[in-house]
Amino acid sequence: MKNSTNKEIAVKVSNVSIVANFLLSIFKFIAGAAAHSTAMISDAVHSASDVFSSVIVIIGFNLSSKKADKEHPYGHERMECVASIILAVILFFTGIEIGRTAVASILSGADDDIKIPGVLALVAAIVSIIVKELMYHYTFYYAKQINSGALKADAWHHRSDALSSVGALIGIAGARMGFPVLEPIACLAICLFIIKAAVEIFKDSVDKMVDKSCDENIEARMKEQIENEKGVRSLVSLHTRMFGSRVYVDTEISVDGNISLTDAHEIAERVHDDIENSFPEVKHCMVHVDPADKNDYPE
Repeated sequence: MKNSTNKEIAVKVSNVSIVANFLLSIFKFIAGAAAHSTAMISDAVHSASDVFSSVIVIIGFNLSSKKADKEHPYGHERMECVASIILAVILFFTGIEIGRTAVASILSGADDDIKIPGVLALVAAIVSIIVKELMYHYTFYYAKQINSGALKADAWHHRSDALSSVGALIGIAGARMGFPVLEPIACLAICLFIIKAAVEIFKDSVDKMVDKSCDENIEARMKEQIENEKGVRSLVSLHTRMFGSRVYVDTEISVDGNISLTDAHEIAERVHDDIENSFPEVKHCMVHVDPADKNDYPE
């Protein structure tokens, strides 16, 4: 995928997720029904919901990769943030539902009349944990590579399913050993982990929609590069803002006030090109030039 665009990578990863989740949900549902395990059947439904989340990621990337137009002159990158927020909400309510079901099971205390699940349910839980954890690492790897909030949210959806399967495994094993209450207790702890991940994803997506500045380390590297640029007397100001997964840069520099306009423009052009070439996440860099004798001071 080295030469693939962000959209192509996201769509390919999402397609892998859709196929894996579809096959896994069918396997878990059949295993749960055959082994009389309600926990495994519920886990199968959870996996099926991940198919929906991957579809949202594809839709989000298709919309965010559209070219700028008259009504959207800065492009559509923020549509990926919308997809991330939708996935965060889905993840949040998934955690809430897992917790609600767990609390209801604990309060009911109805350990009697529960069918002892078969060994096949244990096997299905173990397979699910392994597959979903691998899917988490696979998706998160490419999410970091293309700086995609939507893919990160989808990765955490995979991990929530893996954690749900851990709860199912504990519950099934506990039921087979005579302690069925272990399942809802494990699920209750898992729901808190899922909700925390959903809140973090939601906050990150909102930050990218309200023009939050980019990472401080990235800004520091930008400042150092601009200040070391040939012809730049001083860096007057540097402002960055997130636009979806991309970054806009606005910088003001001072140059020798006695050089020609053409030379000043060439310096600004070098700063512009070097920033955009050195930082792949930068979508556009705007450079304003002042004469050093007028604005040779930090802002």
